Amino acid sequence: MAKGISLHIGLNLVDPAHYDGWSGPLNACEADAHAMADLCSRQGFTARKLLTQAATREAVLAQFDTLASELANGDTLIISYSGHGGQLPDRNKDEADGLDETWCLYNGQLIDDEIYSAWAKFTSGVRIAVFSDSCHSGTILKYWRTPRFSLGSLETPAWAAARLMPAEIVPRTYYKNREFYDALLSKAAPGEPACSVILVSGCQDNQLSMDGPFNGAFTGALLSTWSDDSFTGSYKALAKAVRAKLPSDQSPNYMTVGSTNAAFEQGRAFSL
Repeated sequence: MAKGISLHIGLNLVDPAHYDGWSGPLNACEADAHAMADLCSRQGFTARKLLTQAATREAVLAQFDTLASELANGDTLIISYSGHGGQLPDRNKDEADGLDETWCLYNGQLIDDEIYSAWAKFTSGVRIAVFSDSCHSGTILKYWRTPRFSLGSLETPAWAAARLMPAEIVPRTYYKNREFYDALLSKAAPGEPACSVILVSGCQDNQLSMDGPFNGAFTGALLSTWSDDSFTGSYKALAKAVRAKLPSDQSPNYMTVGSTNAAFEQGRAFSL
């Protein structure tokens, strides 16, 4: 029988020792992880969580390795991330905009190149859906094969609780850890993975995902759309419905990488 596992990552702050004195406090990211874990548990998934100090680069990459060894053809993995999103200079020339997108984990950024490389460890037939409630998350799976919705506007949101690194912290963090990041950014990307991966992101690469009092704006809209398990549409339909609940300057993206799996892409979201 096919099994389902979910991993939920939520960080309400990061380690200032790595981010040049910035702790990046947020309000609702741990709450997002709890809410997404509850949603997945109700659908029959075995849920795991990594919260704030536990959500290190090493812990997340270790979970990816463990999950790759546990999941087989026909199994389903859900990954949710809520936290700051960052950007770094593209060193291996695989990004059209010259920037790699990142998840800001507790002790360092996880680069989209590294996330993409992780998919290569999963066997053919594994189905993975990723939800990233973070700034600059439109292609966090990786740039290739990116059927997108139209980009929203570039205007700054009306309030400042965005899940992004402040402009002055981005270069300071990079240059403080440049040798570490450049070694990762310069690696050649692997080929297309054998598994099938779907992303529903909180926004486009050039946009911001907003925090909130109880959940992030994206996660809150997703939970409202899911409506106590009554939503029956696909991941793409879910992305479109969530987008309709958000302002034009936060436009969730839908994209796929890996092997095409029509049954996965067209089936009900969060189904085993």
